[in-house]
Amino acid sequence: MRTAYIEQMGAFNDTLGDICGRSGVAMAKATNALLQADLAIAEDVITGHDEIRTLSKRAEEEAFTLLALQAPVAGDLRVVVSGFQIIADVDRMGALALHVAKVARRRHPHKALPEEVNGYFAEMGRLAVELAQSAREVLRTQDMHQAAELEEQDDAMDDLHRHLFTVLMDRDWKHGVAAAIDVTLLGRYYERFADHAVEIGRRVVFQTTGMINGA
Repeated sequence: MRTAYIEQMGAFNDTLGDICGRSGVAMAKATNALLQADLAIAEDVITGHDEIRTLSKRAEEEAFTLLALQAPVAGDLRVVVSGFQIIADVDRMGALALHVAKVARRRHPHKALPEEVNGYFAEMGRLAVELAQSAREVLRTQDMHQAAELEEQDDAMDDLHRHLFTVLMDRDWKHGVAAAIDVTLLGRYYERFADHAVEIGRRVVFQTTGMINGA
């Protein structure tokens, strides 16, 4: 029974890692679509989101199977319950990449971003993908030290997000309210994407130690 549980738990974490990785790929594509006003790439992210949702449902089924058939207790129960929370995190990461792609599609054939903020979003996109890859690796290895390091990676995203607001609040902003709203929403999407990656790290630490990191 114990061997079966360990094997199923490994498969469950692999599924979660796969969703996390796919969400990172989706965000990379969505960022490209945003910066280049590329409708084809935006549509690819939008249509591909169904695969992420399918994987999320599969992960939920695997988690329920672990609860129903293995009847985990104590630490094992903590792992499975945290797993349900991680499903929500990885699923939301995919949804945030979808939101970015939809903004790019809505503004096509024009670019959604004014030129002066392109650099911010290029870097935020890079950091988002890096965080998704790190979270995927944490899910695979269950390394709590690597999990804790996700918070440090997120600091750079928070800094960019704060600096972005200085651009929006500048008196020289001349792109109107619609562009300001787009920039504000998009900045929030990237920030939240990173936050969910960090939450995955915290939940892995909790699974391993029973302690809530960063609470």
